[in-house]
Amino acid sequence: MKNAFRIAILAAAIGLSAPALASLAYVSNEKDNTLSVIDTETNEVVDTIEVGARPRGILLSKDYTKLYICASDDDTVQVLDLATRKIVDTLPSGEDPEQFALHPNNRHLFIANEDDAIVTVVDVETKDVLAQIDVGVEPEGMAVSPDGKWAVNTSETSSMLHWINTATFEIEKNTVVGQRPRHVEFSKDSKIAWASAEIGGTVHIFDVDKIEEIKQIDFQIKGVPRDRVQPVGIELTSDGRYAFVALGPSNHVAVVDARTYEVLDYLLVGARVWQLDLDKDENFLYTTNGVSSDVSVIDVEELKVIKSIKVGRFPWGVVIDPTS
Repeated sequence: MKNAFRIAILAAAIGLSAPALASLAYVSNEKDNTLSVIDTETNEVVDTIEVGARPRGILLSKDYTKLYICASDDDTVQVLDLATRKIVDTLPSGEDPEQFALHPNNRHLFIANEDDAIVTVVDVETKDVLAQIDVGVEPEGMAVSPDGKWAVNTSETSSMLHWINTATFEIEKNTVVGQRPRHVEFSKDSKIAWASAEIGGTVHIFDVDKIEEIKQIDFQIKGVPRDRVQPVGIELTSDGRYAFVALGPSNHVAVVDARTYEVLDYLLVGARVWQLDLDKDENFLYTTNGVSSDVSVIDVEELKVIKSIKVGRFPWGVVIDPTS
């Protein structure tokens, strides 16, 4: 990437158009205790970073200078400086942090603590614990709406979504969904929330203003037993065209029309697809495949898998830095 920056500067100096710089994708490998760094232009691993024990959830700060890492077996959230690719700090997290979400204010981090049945809220600047909110049994998924009004936690054993008011840190409503909800994703305008139910095999779609379910999506893949179709990660395109749903041990990603909620296609990827993220131009979708220890790259326009990238053992989360 340093060479790419030098080329861009030289091109600007002599009046030529600078080549586009690729984004970097960060992948958490929960069995290796590492992050794999992928150059999205070449789709090659360009670095491996050692981190804490059993890294799972990862997310970027709103200014794209830091990467937060749930080191689940170390009971901490680590802070990676993206400029140096070094761990520079840790945050209190409660026990067994798995997923988390950062408020648009870039300070309040909402962390799901599976073992304690709580959501911990931490100020990432002061490292103060602002709240610990009792939720259902085995909280896992965590999302904050883009407008900052709602934090939603999923409790696996209780099969519930917990709607937390981010101003008061109080639960406003609990909604029942399918068995073992794992992930929540908000639309860019904060009006719609998508929640996956892993064992239920369903995705539940909510009107956020009313906090009411408006649609349930079921998945059926020819030749795949229904109990292997387990929705986990969800990614939405910013134009509202597609929703992509990782279907776990079915080894497929569902393509859903985000307006009509119709399932359009199923794309075969690696084994036990877990999480996914779009590149900065939303031309390509990257999926983490835990059992095959690789990342699949999907061409969004063609809806076609174009490459598999070997990473560390049991890749779990993936995020792409649009500024790198």
